[in-house]
This record gives sequence, C-alpha cells and structure tokens, in this order.
Amino acid sequence: MAGEKNVGLVLLDFWVSPFGQRCRIALAEKGLPTSMLKRTSWPSRATTSSAPTRSISRFPSSSMTVAPSLSLSSSSSTSTRFFPNTRPLLPADPYERAHARFWADCVDKKVYGSGSKMYTEPQMQTNIEMMEILKTLEGELGEKEFFGGEHGFGFVDVALIPFTAWFESFDKYWGVKVAEVAPKLVAWAA
Repeated sequence: MAGEKNVGLVLLDFWVSPFGQRCRIALAEKGLPTSMLKRTSWPSRATTSSAPTRSISRFPSSSMTVAPSLSLSSSSSTSTRFFPNTRPLLPADPYERAHARFWADCVDKKVYGSGSKMYTEPQMQTNIEMMEILKTLEGELGEKEFFGGEHGFGFVDVALIPFTAWFESFDKYWGVKVAEVAPKLVAWAA
C-alpha cells in the first residue's frame, strides 16, 4: 500500500466485540502498534468478506487478512516475522499448544455460544449450561494464576478475558451467580 505509514496491524473493530477486545489484548501483550478502524455498527459482508462477529485484521506490509480473532491471537503467538523478540502466547510444546487451542476453542463455542443463547433460549436450561461451563473452566484453571500455568499469561487467558465482562450480567439478569459457581474464575478475572 503505497504511501501508507506502517503502523503495525490494522484492526477492523466494533467497540463492544469481545473478539476485537481479545485481538487488542494479544497485540498489546506483543507490544505491536495497532491502528484501529473503529466501527459504529457491524461491518458489512461487502467490507469484510467475513462474518461480522469476528475481527478482521491485516498484517503490515502484507495483503494477508486474518479474520477470526483466535487466528490473530495464534498468529501473534507463533509468528517471528511480525512479532520478533516477544514471548509467545502459546507454549512451545506441541501437546501444551494443542491443549491451549482446545480450551480457547471451548471458550468460543461454549462461553460465547451459551452466553448468546441467554438472550434467546429458555432461561433455566441455558443457566444450567452456563454454570457447567464456568465450573469446567474453573477446573481447568485449578490452582494456577493463569490458564497458561508455568507458561504464564497466554492464549486461553486472551480468549476468555473479554467474556468476563459478561459475568455481572449473568448474575444480575439471569441469576447465574458466577462468584458462587466459580469463585476461582472470578478471582482470576479480577
């Protein structure tokens, strides 16, 4: 893109999107300057050629577009080309890396999926489902400070953090008492 100043990654973002938030968190961890194209409404398919619930990003000096926010977080974790001299968000060990990707995918499919259903599905079943998901995540966190364990703050932490903003509404509007169901998870989020 001739004449453009290289400002790092260009992130097409909608302010309330947890997916945009996770991209901003991952990029901040990497210390990469980010230029954001803020949206006041969901981007159109013509603009993004992708689902509007995911952040759209473009790597600097490249026409490479990265659509889902977990892909960006994963790329930011493993790419030495764009993120030299930074600690990866994913562990180096292949088993541990797959384990982290599994739990991040669980956050996307379960926390986001069930949290979204709280607005449209029967409340009691959705509440039970959300409580089970939170208990499962707390079990995975265990006694660790971060989901990355010895590795520290990492991929699963980046995936889940934006959804912790939902905890208060789970309690206030849907009766899911997150502090009672998953106190360690609430402490992690604090």
